[in-house]
Amino acid sequence: MVESGKLWRPVGIRGVLMFFGAFVYKIDEKGRVPIPPKFRDELRGGVVLTPGVEKCIIAYPLPEWTNLAANLTTGSITRSKLRRLNRAIFATAFSLNMDAQGRIALPYQLREHAGIEDEAIVAGANIYFELWNKKRWEEEKTISQEQAGQIIESLERH
Repeated sequence: MVESGKLWRPVGIRGVLMFFGAFVYKIDEKGRVPIPPKFRDELRGGVVLTPGVEKCIIAYPLPEWTNLAANLTTGSITRSKLRRLNRAIFATAFSLNMDAQGRIALPYQLREHAGIEDEAIVAGANIYFELWNKKRWEEEKTISQEQAGQIIESLERH
């Protein structure tokens, strides 16, 4: 059994880490949030924050962001749709570094998008992690857990 919040380095899937666990942190007066200690090593090279579709903030370690960017340079969608998608993703992203205390400063635009004020939930989500408003996180966690069984069953059929 693995303790919640620990990083696990799997064999396979490009040899990358997995972020998991959920943590509650206070946001300081400068808009900084601590990063869970077990997540920090993977963010030494930087982290990219972007608005999540579900009104959260998504945080990618720089290598994962680079992989995402490479995947968005080609695809089966039209060039005009790809340009719009790239604008939506890259124009709203922020590249940051942790400070010496293991914190990142959440840009105001992203805090506003996610409704994060005085505390945030830092939730692992495989190769990235998310930052949530506590109330929204509880709602999303309930919905995700209710649907997880159905989603797993649909994956097993394929």
